This record gives sequence, structure tokens and C-alpha cells, in this order.
Amino acid sequence: MADPYQNNVYHQGGGDSYGTYGEGGGHDGYGYQADYPSQEEDAASDATEGHDEEDQMYEGEYQGIPHPDEVKAAQRAARAKSRAAGSSVSELEELSEQYEYIMEDCGHGRFQWTLFIVLGLALMADSVECFVVAFVLPSAEKDLGLSNAEKGMLGLVVFLSMMVGAFLWGGLADKLGRRRCLIMALALNCVFAFLSSFAQGYGFFLFFRLLSGIGIGGTVPIVYSYFSEFLQMDKRGEHLSWLCMFWMIGGIYASFTAWGIIPRYGWGFSMGTEFQFHSWRVFVIVAALPAVASLVGLTFMPESPRFLLENAKHDEAWMILKQVHDTNWRFKGQPEKVFTVTHIKVPKTAEDEFIEIQSATGTPVQRWAVRSFTLCKLVLRNMASLLSVELRFATLFMAIIWFCMAFSYYGLSVWFPDMIKHLQYEEYESKVKTFHRERVENFHFNFSLENQVHKEGEYIRDKFVRIKMKSVRFQDSLFEDCLFEDISSTDTVFENCTIRSTIFYNTDLWEEKFIDCRMENTTFEHNKHGQPDMVEDNDVLIYLVSFLGSLAVLPGNIISALFVEKVGRVRIIGGSMLISAGCSFFLFLSFSQSAIIALQCLFCGVSAAAWNGIEVVTVELYPASKRATAFGVLNALCKLAAILGSSIFASFVGITKAIPILLSFTALVCGGLVALKLPDTRQKILQ
Repeated sequence: MADPYQNNVYHQGGGDSYGTYGEGGGHDGYGYQADYPSQEEDAASDATEGHDEEDQMYEGEYQGIPHPDEVKAAQRAARAKSRAAGSSVSELEELSEQYEYIMEDCGHGRFQWTLFIVLGLALMADSVECFVVAFVLPSAEKDLGLSNAEKGMLGLVVFLSMMVGAFLWGGLADKLGRRRCLIMALALNCVFAFLSSFAQGYGFFLFFRLLSGIGIGGTVPIVYSYFSEFLQMDKRGEHLSWLCMFWMIGGIYASFTAWGIIPRYGWGFSMGTEFQFHSWRVFVIVAALPAVASLVGLTFMPESPRFLLENAKHDEAWMILKQVHDTNWRFKGQPEKVFTVTHIKVPKTAEDEFIEIQSATGTPVQRWAVRSFTLCKLVLRNMASLLSVELRFATLFMAIIWFCMAFSYYGLSVWFPDMIKHLQYEEYESKVKTFHRERVENFHFNFSLENQVHKEGEYIRDKFVRIKMKSVRFQDSLFEDCLFEDISSTDTVFENCTIRSTIFYNTDLWEEKFIDCRMENTTFEHNKHGQPDMVEDNDVLIYLVSFLGSLAVLPGNIISALFVEKVGRVRIIGGSMLISAGCSFFLFLSFSQSAIIALQCLFCGVSAAAWNGIEVVTVELYPASKRATAFGVLNALCKLAAILGSSIFASFVGITKAIPILLSFTALVCGGLVALKLPDTRQKILQ
């Protein structure tokens, strides 16, 4: 078989910024052959042997339906006419147009749908990461012996680590490659998520979750940049919006698996008293499965050809584009269609930034240090270029929109379940039973105690055997010659009590449960240290609330995907943010759990459309050399807004709901009005 590159030569012209890969000629200088290439160039597939194209008849010919190729030709002619009538076109725009023509010829088919699933799993992993710590905290709290401050730090480290990851991996993806960086980011997440499930102490668990979050933080900026570079213009908005649906699927997956695994305490095991592996740790491993699946799928996916062209790797880009073309048309039943590109414009590399030091001039460590320093310099230079004259207004507007949307969305996402818990707590407290100065002797408690307060009681020779205590408080009471055996407790404490000649056997009543108590001849045997509390009804409700919030995103995803090309990205973003502001304002009228849940679902559904539009516009506003960097910086800003929003909103739960509602309303209105100032990018060729 002849070498497909034997006639393809890389040329660079004197002062031009772009070289040409392959033969000269072609239409409009874009390297398309009018006829199929010669057999010597191996451009024809075996399927075309003995095939006469003139014998084929287009199905719609008799119905007056134009052939798809004619439609493409008309669109290209219109673009060329517009370009000729306007000002001179830069070589970057020429490359962008050529790449768009190539993607149109490759079509949209099996290759894009396969990549859609693989990258969707990565987005799903990002969504799951946001839920993992929140779901495991009620059980991990006792297992790891966490204080309130330590629980707050675990919640904070999720967004903090993802912020660092977005900033880091977004910048690297524009210099090292989308696929390569995404593989490294997912691998980091998988390894440390797995290790965190085995961590027996708070310090190791926090450290492993921090590194896991840094890994998964890179998925969003890379995934959208990566996928957009395999899409043609008229498919871009719709299919990027469909991709957002995996974030919803991740929330549903996390809620269902948490509900199905965490309450099943029998799923764990222990090795002595030092190593405990309870069901919440099983959930941590299961939560990492989408990242593992995406990582495996990525090993079969190619690098973005647009990234390769930006880095003058023309041969690799050509082969990948040919693979996309052949895969799509083969599975459309037209294997005879041939990839007719013979040359592709590529940027010149005026200077090789990645300096290689010869072995005689330095050690391997020195060469690595120089390459690393150069890479850091390039990444920082690329980030600084986001504030250049051409991009500063786009960056400023997008930063405002990302921040306002994230501040309100993540703030209310924390406020909704916390407010539901608060309402539950108030309702629960209103039903508490109080027992004052009761005296109980020689009694066998074989029934559960719940939501009770016992003050100044006396319990003589009583037995508490195989029972559950939930929200029970003993104050200023006396226990003498009593037996506590096989006790499971939740939110149960003894305050200022006197406990004499009493045995605690196989219970989870240990020193932290006894506040200012006097112990006299009291024995604790086989305490159930490190075992999680009983699952509470409100914990199950939180899983349900998270599930409903994630499911409510579905209508917003569908509407935005179907109308993003017809209505436009700008109207989708602006309209959705303003409607979301209205939803948040109606929270003033919510006085029950059901009303809050209903408004949460409405808010999440409308917000999904805004998020989809924001992510599509972010991809389209920036050139390929800065796309992942810009997305990473904006996504890092999003996580910073999430930290501020969740912290501020949570601090007002049980105090007032006016401030969170007004903050959310103001942020959404400001973001929505700014969004209406964005340019319409529907007909914009990806730079």
C-alpha cells in the first residue's frame, strides 16, 4: 500500500504566520480535491472498488429536496462572499474556516456520539464529587470523630480543591493537550478517591479528598473544550447542551447510590479495633466509578485535531480527522465516501518554547526543571492574554455572569436542604416529651426511646437492653446498679448525671455522650467505637431532596438543547437567569417543607438552561489556543463564588431568610442583564 503522506509536504512561506500542509491547489486555498484522490495516494477505500458514482441517485431528487452536499456548498459560498465583501481575513480566521469545512465533511455520527458518552461520564464524575462529602458526613462524623469545625472544613475543601483543579488543568490543557490532561486529571481523582475510602483518620481523609478534588476539578473546562472541537457549527450549541445532561445524571446517581448503600451497615467489615470499613466507605468507592469508566473510554479516544493543528502537529491531526470522517460515514452506510482533504493550514512555530537541553549540557533533573519552568511561563502568559484588548470585555462579562450564577445557584443549593432540616428540627422539637422527677426501679426497658427529655429522674436496678435511643437527653439524673447492653444511639446525651455501679456493655455510649457527669464504680466493656449513627429520617429526606433537585434539571436541559440554536444563547442565559431570580423571590412565600422542595425543583430546572447557555458561549467566545484556559479560569471563579455563596447562605439558616433571598435575587438580576450584552455566537465559526 502506498504511503498516504508521500506527496504531502509541509511548506512555510517567508513572512506568513501559517504554513501549509500537503499539496497546493484546492478550492479557495483549502485543500479539497474536486475529484477523489488517486489510488497511489491511498485516498480511496476498498469499498469504492468497481463502484460508479454516476449510477447512484439521490433519494430526494424527485421531491425537490436539495442534496446535503449542495446545502453545504451554498453555505460555504455565502461565507466566502461575505468574507470577500468585508475586510481582510486573518490567517487564524482562514484556519478556523478551513477546520469548520473539514468538520462539515466529516459529519456528525458515531464518533461524536462515542466521545459524547465518554466525556459525559467525566462530567458525571464532577457532579458526583459535589455530593460525596455531603452524603457521607452524617455517618463519617462518628466514624472519624469529627468536630463541627472539621465537618465545615471537609465541606469547604470540596470546592476549594475543584477551584484549584479548574485553574491548573484548564491552563495545562491548552499547552499539553485536552485528552492528555483529562486522562491525568481523572487518574488523580480515581487514585485518591479510592485511597480516601480507606483513610481511618480525619487528616488523611481530608488530604486524599483534597487531591481527588484537584483532579476532578479539571474535567469541566477540558470536556467542553475537547468536545466542541469535534462539532460543526450548526450542531455545536445543541450537542454541548445535551452533554450538560450528564451533570444531572451524576446527581441522580449519587443520590440513589447513597440512599441504597450508606444505611446498609452490614456491607462493611472491620479488622480489629484499628481498621473499620463501614458502608459509607463503600459509597465513596462506588462514587468514583463514573471517573474510572471515563478514564478507560478516553484511552480509545484521539486527541483534539484542532489542538494538534494549533501546535503544528499536522500529520497526527490529518489522521484523526480521517478517522472521524471514515467512522461516521461507514456507520451511515456510505463507506465509499472518501476523506478528500489534501492539505491543512497550520500555525508556524516561530520558536520552540519547550527547550530541550542536550545531555552534555545538563542533568535530567535540570532538563525537567527547564521544561517545567517554560510550561508554567506559557500557561501564565496565556492566562494574562485573557485580558488583552481583544478579549478583556468578553472575559469581564463572562466573569460577572459565572460569578453571579454560581453564587446564587450553589448558595441556594445549600440553603434548601439546610432550611428543610431546620423546619424538621423545629417540628421535631415541638413534639418533645418531658419527664420530670420520675423514679423507676427494677424495670426492663425493651422499647426504643425517642425525642424525650428526662430531668432529675432516679433509675435504680433498671436494664436498658437491645434498644435504640434517638434524641434522648438525661439531665441531673441518678443511675444506680443499672445495665446498658447493645445500645444504639443518635443525638443522646447525659448531662450532670450521677452514675453508680453501672455497666455499659457493647454500646455506643462513650465519654463524649457524658457531659459533666460523675462516674462511681462504672464499667464500660466492648464499646462500639467508630460505628456510624443510625440513619435518620431527615438524612433519607436529604437524599430525596437531592434526587428531586437533580431530576428537575431535566426539563431545563431539554428546552435549552432544543432552542439554543433557534432562540440564541444570549436570550437563553439572560431569560433563564431573570426567571430564576423570580423563583428565588417567591421563597418569601414558602413556609413549609413541600413549598421549599417545589421551589427548589423549579429553580434548578430554570437554572439548568442558564448553565447550558453559559458553557456554550464560553466555548465560542475564545480561540482554540485559549479556550481551555479561559474555561478553567472562569470555572475556578465559579467555585470561589460557590464557597462564598454556600458559606453566607448557610449562616442565615434559622435566623432570617430575607438576606439569602435578596442576595440571590440581586445576583441573578445583575448576571441576567449583563448576559443580554453578550454577542450572538450562533453563526460564529469556532476560532
